[in-house]
Amino acid sequence: MTARFDHTVIAARDAAASAEFHRELLEADPAPSWGPFVNLSLDGGVLLHFAALPQEEFPEIQNQHQAFLVDDAHLDRALQRIRAEGRDHWADPQRTKPGQTNTEHGGRGVYLLDPVGHYLELTTAHYV
Repeated sequence: MTARFDHTVIAARDAAASAEFHRELLEADPAPSWGPFVNLSLDGGVLLHFAALPQEEFPEIQNQHQAFLVDDAHLDRALQRIRAEGRDHWADPQRTKPGQTNTEHGGRGVYLLDPVGHYLELTTAHYV
């Protein structure tokens, strides 16, 4: 068997709030939570574990980039939500094209920041 992606831990200040933001944006399913984790389930059984890091011990959270493959209808719904909430978004990861989407790699995509400042990418096409 080749390796298959199973889960990742996403650092947050408020695990429940970050999980809810991602749940709505990604249209993810809640998953059973345990210990310090608030969990979401994506297609293919992939889990997102949100863990709150205490500000006093971790004054800064290292930003991560997370890319999610969505279909065109999902991207349209996500863009509608992003715009309705007045969230900044960009066509590029360098954030030089504000308020735009891209048509890279034969699909469409958008970049935005989650509540902690992690870079999120929603794209409708694989890069390769």
